[in-house]
Amino acid sequence: MSGPFDALRDQLLGAAEELGDGPAALPEILAGMVDDVDHALREPLEIFPVCHHSPASALAMVRRLREKQPKVIYLELCEDMAPLLTELRNCRLPVALQAFASELDGFPVESAPLSVIAPITGGSAEYQAIAYALETPGVELVLVDRSTDHVFQWQPAMSAEPDPVGSAGTPEEDLHGDAVGLEIGDLRPRFAELEEHLLHHGRVRHWSEWWDQYVEQPLAGADHDTYRQVMVLIGSLFRRLAPQNTARWDSDEDRERYMWTRIRQHLAATGVDRADCLYVCGAFHAASRLAEVGSADGTPDFEITPRTATKWLYGLIPSSHSAIEAQFGLAPGSVSIAAATWQKSLTKTRLTPFELAGQKGGRKTRKALPPPTAEAVPADQLTGFLSGPPTLDGLDEQELRGWCVDIVRLARRSGYLASTADAIAIFETSILLAGMRGRARPTPYDFSDAAVTCIEKDVVPGRRDVRRLCEILLGGDRVGQVGYDALPPLARDVYDRLAPLGLNLEQRTIQRALLDLAAKPELAACSQLLWVLRYLLPDHAVRPVIGSRRLGEKHVQESWDLDLGRHQRTVIELGYEGVTVEQVLEQRLRRAAWDPKATAAVALKAVEDSLLFLASPRLTDELGNRAVELLAAERTVDDAPVVLRRIRRLLAHYRSTAPALPGWCRRFVTEGYAHYCTMLPTAFVDGEAGVRQVGAMLGFLFSMESLALSFGCDRAQLELAVRQSHPESPAKVALLWAAEHQLGSMPLPELRTRVGELLANPLVVPAFPQYVSGFVQALEPVPRLAPFVVETLSTAFARLPDPVLLPWLPNLITTLRAQAAELVPVLTREAGRTFPGSLAALDDWTAPWNARGTSPTAARVAPTSGAFAFLAEHPATTDAVADLLGCPGEWPLPEPATAGPAALLTDFPDTAAAIHLLVGSPLA
Repeated sequence: MSGPFDALRDQLLGAAEELGDGPAALPEILAGMVDDVDHALREPLEIFPVCHHSPASALAMVRRLREKQPKVIYLELCEDMAPLLTELRNCRLPVALQAFASELDGFPVESAPLSVIAPITGGSAEYQAIAYALETPGVELVLVDRSTDHVFQWQPAMSAEPDPVGSAGTPEEDLHGDAVGLEIGDLRPRFAELEEHLLHHGRVRHWSEWWDQYVEQPLAGADHDTYRQVMVLIGSLFRRLAPQNTARWDSDEDRERYMWTRIRQHLAATGVDRADCLYVCGAFHAASRLAEVGSADGTPDFEITPRTATKWLYGLIPSSHSAIEAQFGLAPGSVSIAAATWQKSLTKTRLTPFELAGQKGGRKTRKALPPPTAEAVPADQLTGFLSGPPTLDGLDEQELRGWCVDIVRLARRSGYLASTADAIAIFETSILLAGMRGRARPTPYDFSDAAVTCIEKDVVPGRRDVRRLCEILLGGDRVGQVGYDALPPLARDVYDRLAPLGLNLEQRTIQRALLDLAAKPELAACSQLLWVLRYLLPDHAVRPVIGSRRLGEKHVQESWDLDLGRHQRTVIELGYEGVTVEQVLEQRLRRAAWDPKATAAVALKAVEDSLLFLASPRLTDELGNRAVELLAAERTVDDAPVVLRRIRRLLAHYRSTAPALPGWCRRFVTEGYAHYCTMLPTAFVDGEAGVRQVGAMLGFLFSMESLALSFGCDRAQLELAVRQSHPESPAKVALLWAAEHQLGSMPLPELRTRVGELLANPLVVPAFPQYVSGFVQALEPVPRLAPFVVETLSTAFARLPDPVLLPWLPNLITTLRAQAAELVPVLTREAGRTFPGSLAALDDWTAPWNARGTSPTAARVAPTSGAFAFLAEHPATTDAVADLLGCPGEWPLPEPATAGPAALLTDFPDTAAAIHLLVGSPLA
């Protein structure tokens, strides 16, 4: 039986035979394309092929819906997103439907969180179908595409970065984040060779411009049959030229089987007439010839695998034209140009689009639908469309002239030296470029190229380049917004609790909030919420200008820069994690502390954050106990500096605010004391443990010693650990000497002697900066060594000759900067106290270490003088304290009389006279 496309098929086959040097598969491809169109039109259930964000598809959809008025619309969109569609009434388009999962069950844990988005714009065929179905009584909308769970099930390899089409960079492009984008009606060529061929022969720069010139404009005024046949033909062309036997090809075929299986299930369950149904899908899928495709009875179904146990959360997030372009790899400005074309086409055709009632930014007028028209038998419209010349609009000089004048005005505001001559040049260049590219009238792309050529030239003096100014002129980057009623409970709670600030938080501008907590104490709740949002949201969403949140600080005035309007997506995604921001924060702190890779430092940070942002003693104790467990289980000392810094801060906080330390703090001190004593000998010889880490360990042991001993620790454990340490690197050797000095086993004169031996050894002098680095790190555990370090450096500068000192200085500076940068200020302050403050005082100044004398007896205090003499006179108290501490000892024999009190009074007569005057017994 002859079909409506037999003549076209014969014509294409004849043309293929004339091309004798063409590809051997050309006749099969040309004939197959016609067969695909014929097959799609024969389907009893009408297939409506679309391209996403296409004004031509949207116009054809409006016309077809008013003519056919279907009772059921099957839409290519994730079936589990259906409940979100009614919330579009509360939004300003464009927005995106989102499915989000942070707790995975059935997918790799490292790939969390998973996110899928489907953007919706007002000038798309999908939105017209959604608005018609939701606003027309008796019409059912059925989403038939795979669920979001199957989106990730069918990916060839699940990873932490699940195949987003584009990566956004600017804040506007980052509205979708790293979510996987679902493109409804994707018609982009699947391989670079075809796209390059089309762009080259079409004399255009990118795919969006090719589509606008060769599809959008010719189909803008086409009738339904012509539009439908052409779209299926294009889909068939790309389908037959796309590479097969690939993961994406298999996924597309499974999607087609999935969708038709859902359609047949719905037809069987409801018994609706196929003539009253409309199936909206991408043109690529409309040309499918799979065995499972079709609504006929007996068509085999596709076995749909069950979903995983992953819990998906759904919501709406704001979108924008630039975010859609970045997500799907479209040319910058293409979606904005499509939106402008859509509005212009509505004005020209006088069509009334379908819109949801209450839609923000929508039209106010609504018209009733006319009675449906009688269905005509589809005829061959392709032959006339492909053989005849395209009907192109003539040059609209008024429109182009307005563009030229406006772009010059914008360019002058942005710093360009544009003039009327540039406007004339843009006008003529636009017409010239359109003629060179075979166009009867300049398109926005021609105008943009002409403006860049005539205004921008070589340098960009303004904040925006001319191409961006053209995008603003032609419609700009429209940004959507989710309405209050469509927000999750957490987001609504945030807006309600910040209402006392009196700001419009939905505005997409930075707003300044001034909080005088002394005059308005009721704003303290807003301040607390802002600090929690500061912790949870990106830095530029909520930024403090005046005020900070640290342990022990309390501010009476704060100033904030709030940009929640442009970061609405991040606030909405917080709603996927909990009902309130406090609940989300608690979950994140627990997740961080109980992460398999968590360390004691991470747990201590969670403890500090819970004290700052949550008034929950129970949670703080749980996190503190977790920190104790992690510290006892650690086998490295990499985080020792961070642990020391944070536990000191927490202990200082509790000492100033609580009557007693909590139990976890006492356990942390005792466990840390035992843990670091055990790890100390290994850390001294371990090459991977740096000097900073060993210094922090000693800082913990010495600074927490009194507290640990009061909790039952044994000081002998520390002494034994120091004695068992035998480091080899110079910096750690210096640290060990400092530890021995702190414990009393190496007095200061002996330490001076060892340093003097180092400076006297020519073989050791090149490594002396490492010793200095160790001594500087020792200022953390033994701060009273600061004068000795200054003395050591001064002695080195005095004794080393210039040929040795000058090459040695750069190594010293780089070593201190790399290993002890935070302790150098302590050394600098000590040097400022030691050296004279003026140049005149330097002449009479004598270094303290030179004024003490050099003989050991002169530097050593007589054992029977001073405090030792007082203790020797009352040995019972000292013996009792020694027995209590477990340190029994023997009293040394007294020195000769020349070293006793008489000699001391003789050597220092001024001191003796002062003491006698103080006790009221003047000297004879």
